[in-house]
Amino acid sequence: MFANKTNPYHRLPSFALIAMLAAAAASFAQADPESSPRVFVFATGLNNPRGLKFGPGQELYVAEGGVGGSHSTVGQCVQVPAVGPYTGSDTGSRISRISTSGERTTVADNLPSSQTTPQTGGFVLGVGDIEFVGDDLYAVIAGAGCSHGVPDIPNGILRVHADGSTTPVANLSAFQQANPVAHPDPDDFEPDGTWYSLVALHGALYAVEPNHGEIDKITLDGQISRLVDMSALPWIGPSAMVVHHGDFYVGSLTPFPVTQGIAKVYKITPAGKVSVFAERLTAVLGIGFHQNKLYVLETSAAVTSPGPPVIPGTGRVVRVTDSGALEPVVTGLTFPTAMTFSRRGDLYVSNFGFGFPPGAGQIVRVELPHRDGDDD
Repeated sequence: MFANKTNPYHRLPSFALIAMLAAAAASFAQADPESSPRVFVFATGLNNPRGLKFGPGQELYVAEGGVGGSHSTVGQCVQVPAVGPYTGSDTGSRISRISTSGERTTVADNLPSSQTTPQTGGFVLGVGDIEFVGDDLYAVIAGAGCSHGVPDIPNGILRVHADGSTTPVANLSAFQQANPVAHPDPDDFEPDGTWYSLVALHGALYAVEPNHGEIDKITLDGQISRLVDMSALPWIGPSAMVVHHGDFYVGSLTPFPVTQGIAKVYKITPAGKVSVFAERLTAVLGIGFHQNKLYVLETSAAVTSPGPPVIPGTGRVVRVTDSGALEPVVTGLTFPTAMTFSRRGDLYVSNFGFGFPPGAGQIVRVELPHRDGDDD
């Protein structure tokens, strides 16, 4: 079932591994992040929160994986090995907006959501991320497709209208199936993908898919093309992505069990040239820039052997200095899944992002004071 039969976590794709972590996470009680007084719980009541973006009005928008579903497509199409078969729902996920006072309202509801088997933790996929192009909101769906128990809706890009309705823009399930990467992993293969990050550049959208290891360009009229294929061995699991000064920066999750310090952040030009930008990181699920410095979200910065592949309560955000050293900014996070900066420079992080019941997810706000004399 796995690429390495003697080590069942070896090269397990990002979301397959996270699904197995969900069972371990459920045994830990929810608690506020333990860190300095500069960290505050900003919003609660979220269902597997993932990608975060600020809208034109500077309110925070949140992609939510949702609540999963119970519909099975076994016998109808190719199923996912390792963590499958999934069960799904046409209507289990949503996009929320958080006011400046932390109140949640629904922007778009009844979007696809699916979950892995109970034996692997019932990890939930739904809306993977969101992005604005001008004032228009777009979403990438990660929990749809026949292989996720949602046969009538593919994974893809949606445009979200002001009234909460959505219009399909691009079918990512079909594109992946028609355009396989150079080195797919049949032991851990997701036929519809597990899309994670969505960003905009020059009027087009770019989406990251960690299981296949690809970054694709999607025009607003629905044309899809591949920017870069990162599937070559060893598997790295590209996850979080941001745009900075016209280039893409992509974090990696890496194979499991987690080995501390082997994850990287890659710089990718619009022409697809890849280079290493930062190293010595662990299990990266979020990245961002503040005052021209790179900040990285590690979903777990500690590992034990034997024991769970990653440890709840050890998620953190680090700042990468000019010398490449890692300065902890906030610690004590539990399975954080995404981060973003506000216009005024505060950091927002999706916390309790997987492995917890519906409504347990939260957003924390981290105030980053100006540091005189530092290397910003």
